[in-house]
Amino acid sequence: MRAKFVALAIFSTLIIVGVTPNLVGAQIPSLHQLQLPSKGIKNLENRIVSDWVYLDGRRLFRVAAPKSKLGERLQTIQAKLDDIRQDYLKRPNEKVDIKVLNQENGSPAIYVNDQEVLEITEQDAELNESDQKNFASKVRDILEENLQKAKQERQKEFLLQQSKIAAATGLAMVFLSLGIYTISQRRSKQLSSEGKHPVSDKTKPITTLLKQQQKQHLREVRRRVLQLTHTGIWVGGSCFILGLFPYTRPLQVAILTGAQIPLRLTVIGAIVYITVRLSYFIIDRLTSAFVKSSALITPETSHRLQLRVSTISGVTKSIVTLIWLVAGVLLGLTTLGVDIVPLLAGASLVGVALSLASQNLIKDAINGFLIVLEDQYALGDVINVGDVGGLVENLNLRMTQVRDSEGRLITIPNSEVRIVANLSSRWSRADLSIPVAYQTDIDKALELIKTVGLDMAKDQEWRLRILDTPEVLGIENFGERGVIIRVWIKTQPLKQWDVAREYRRRVKIAFDRAGISIPIPQQSIWVNEAQSSPSQIYHKS
Repeated sequence: MRAKFVALAIFSTLIIVGVTPNLVGAQIPSLHQLQLPSKGIKNLENRIVSDWVYLDGRRLFRVAAPKSKLGERLQTIQAKLDDIRQDYLKRPNEKVDIKVLNQENGSPAIYVNDQEVLEITEQDAELNESDQKNFASKVRDILEENLQKAKQERQKEFLLQQSKIAAATGLAMVFLSLGIYTISQRRSKQLSSEGKHPVSDKTKPITTLLKQQQKQHLREVRRRVLQLTHTGIWVGGSCFILGLFPYTRPLQVAILTGAQIPLRLTVIGAIVYITVRLSYFIIDRLTSAFVKSSALITPETSHRLQLRVSTISGVTKSIVTLIWLVAGVLLGLTTLGVDIVPLLAGASLVGVALSLASQNLIKDAINGFLIVLEDQYALGDVINVGDVGGLVENLNLRMTQVRDSEGRLITIPNSEVRIVANLSSRWSRADLSIPVAYQTDIDKALELIKTVGLDMAKDQEWRLRILDTPEVLGIENFGERGVIIRVWIKTQPLKQWDVAREYRRRVKIAFDRAGISIPIPQQSIWVNEAQSSPSQIYHKS
């Protein structure tokens, strides 16, 4: 299946870039042969540029001239050739008379039926690596051959033969499209059936996620390649059919010439997109192979490893995407005829200037890289940075975004992350302070609190969230509300709040059954009466 996939990619690329075989004399000009006359330094209007002369959509020869005069010269030559062709085709029995005559300045000129078509200049000869006389003779032969061919191609026998080829090409396009559609549908059903299989309990969550991402990237690449292939089949086939007939061949040339730049940029964009997706697939594949090592996966580290792998994978994909986008832009500029060597040299100077002006961005990137490398926190962690904190929703080389308890999305530049508290790295802890009234039997209260923790650690629903036996540290303080007893419970990451809420509920129920009260704040007030010497104490609660 992968061999077919690669073959489709190559086939679509060949069709789109115009490398289609020239069947039965039909000529489709390939894109690299359609040269733009605007290449070079745009400010120099007197530079020598070149372009093709056409007859019935067939490329005959190239002529050269200064940029400011080439368009006018080509237009004059094409108009004369079109008039000669029309006059020649109206007179079936008349033969074409093509001569090479020297002008007063010594340059040879081409005459067709005593009408001057063009004068061969030194630039024309240099462009075609010949001298003026030899190139003039070559142009004469080319014109004679193609004028005769223009008459032959308008005969009924030839048009009937080309019509048969066009019909066969259309059927081939339809069958190829149906074949590709059938293959894509069959593959989609196969992937759907694979997705319905239940996941084994032994399969690690992170490896399952990575496999799903790999399949998603491959499906996306396959879908884009099939779209590119379909487009290549219909665009290439339609242009081929247009090139079969002398009446439609100029339209073929006009379409290919006008669509040259958009087509090239489209192909480059598609290649960059497919390459990015394939890079994602490779990153997930390497990450999956890294995670599958048995030494790395343990019950305590699996969740943390999943968070870190997600973070590193996301940052790596961002960097790879940026690299391929820059490469695509440079390739697109090269395709447009821009010399990127001085551009890169200028970009390096601009980069130095920007680096001096954007030191904070550089600090953000360096600190972001260190955060990921040192595993200070990852996506899905709950952190506190200074006065703000929350769940890490986004992390890249420039910034960290956290969602706080009120739902606000807080953006923190990585350069501002100096002291960070990670509340979910590897394990968490529920830190509880339980008040008990002063008149309570403290030993009984301590024993009851300990029993509640042990029972909860053995509970089927909570034992997986509690990593260790709850620790009753003892009396922490004597407060306004009574005696404060402190309890620590080691939990899975981000489970400390759930465990703490359930533990408080159970302690309240146990206290109620044992008759132990949870005190409210108390305050003693001394009031001195003016008429009596003894003091009275009033207790307000």
